[in-house]
Amino acid sequence: MVRDDIRFQLKHKVLTEVAKNEFDGTMDHETAEAIPFKIIPGTTPQFRCCVYKEREIIRQRVRLALGNPPLPIKNVEHLNMNRHVVQVIPAACEGCPINRFQVTENCQNCMQKACQKACNFGAITITPKGAVIDQAKCKECGKCAASCPYNAITDLQRPCMRSCDVNAISISDTKMAQIDENKCIACGHCAFACPFGAISDVSEIVNVIKAIKDPEKTTIAIPAPSVEGQFGPAATIGRVKTALKELGFDYIYEVALGGDLVSMHEAKELIERKEKGEKMTTSCCPGFVNLIRKHYPQLIENVSTTVSPMIANVRYLLDKHPGAYIVFIGPCIAKKDEAKMMGAPDAVITFSELDALFEARRIDPEKCEEEESNDATSYGRRFGATGGVSASVVKAAQELGCTDIKAKVCSGAKECKLALAMLKVGKLQEDIIEGMACEGGCISGPCSINTEPKLKAARMNKIKGKDGDSITELLKAMDALNVDMVRTSFDMPNDAK
Repeated sequence: MVRDDIRFQLKHKVLTEVAKNEFDGTMDHETAEAIPFKIIPGTTPQFRCCVYKEREIIRQRVRLALGNPPLPIKNVEHLNMNRHVVQVIPAACEGCPINRFQVTENCQNCMQKACQKACNFGAITITPKGAVIDQAKCKECGKCAASCPYNAITDLQRPCMRSCDVNAISISDTKMAQIDENKCIACGHCAFACPFGAISDVSEIVNVIKAIKDPEKTTIAIPAPSVEGQFGPAATIGRVKTALKELGFDYIYEVALGGDLVSMHEAKELIERKEKGEKMTTSCCPGFVNLIRKHYPQLIENVSTTVSPMIANVRYLLDKHPGAYIVFIGPCIAKKDEAKMMGAPDAVITFSELDALFEARRIDPEKCEEEESNDATSYGRRFGATGGVSASVVKAAQELGCTDIKAKVCSGAKECKLALAMLKVGKLQEDIIEGMACEGGCISGPCSINTEPKLKAARMNKIKGKDGDSITELLKAMDALNVDMVRTSFDMPNDAK
């Protein structure tokens, strides 16, 4: 089910090769060095200038698949590399345009010379053939492009920078993209936007496979609500559960159960805050929480003290299965960042990584038997789409007797920033902000496999057919009413306490 895009296909091939060898017990340094030659055989380049460049990119991707940065950190301190979950692949990033503003053939060599007059750095010279930009002097301020009456100066801002709504990406002196971890919210939009596939996430599939193979460990997979349909139209949550068991997991619990837990606890908290005249934001999207703690730290007190559905599931399961190895599976890179911050679950893998594990073991979820799936309400399963969290919280509030909750639904980081700005100045009309860093919600996450509108519509229509679900009754049936749902102070980094 890998996307029809060579960027994702290459990543998929690397992950699959690493997974196959790890499952077979043949993954070692020599095998890792051989993977680039297996994926890029012969001497004819497939997508770059030469096979040597292609193989180096694959080699760096193999390191990411093995859980390491693309290059050894001690050897590349000048690249400002760290162990952040989002990494730039140097060999792939080198192919990006390095001069942002360029004069096109539309230049009319006009008498006004507006571009030259607008430049404060003397970077523009007028020649008989038109304007010329001295890239050594250019500071990329953009005034020349804005002033040109013919739109003859193009802005070739790198797609990764354009996709980042928090300005966490800059260009180093070596013309490589670099990510500021202090600003990055780990949304992964840059990884999806880069046309060279030069930004990716560090994988944990090796650790997951080791756990699955360990007979002494109890392994539990907790797939996100957006999993349904990701591996094909017929790949229902029931079939995915069966596929995960065939892969080697002992138990599978939907994170939608965590969604129900969050809905009830967040509704109680919201009712209390509303009575005090206080506003609140949701806390289930780690990208949104990162946005607040890194860019709106003065609003930290407005963030719900409820843990995310992922953490709620972990707490519920560790009470039922002490010592279990728990793996969250979803479309989200930011969940890897949240797991590092919270110290749980044991591992996070994405849908694209799970797809590689399925292929490595020749498992087709669409052909698996349907397993009964009654461990969550339709409301918990709505957390995967924009508006689902607030709808669930409103439903839980209604069950608690409160019927006048108003929610501000934000789809994507831009809308989140606007709502947070309103909250900051005290002009937010609604009681709660539902923040989703990805437009459309988790179902549109950067590591989703299938993001077709038809899938989203079919999924939501199916879920809406069960509006009679009771969150309270489900939590009683699952013996989940006493789960500790409070996010404690140590869950937040020092800069956000």
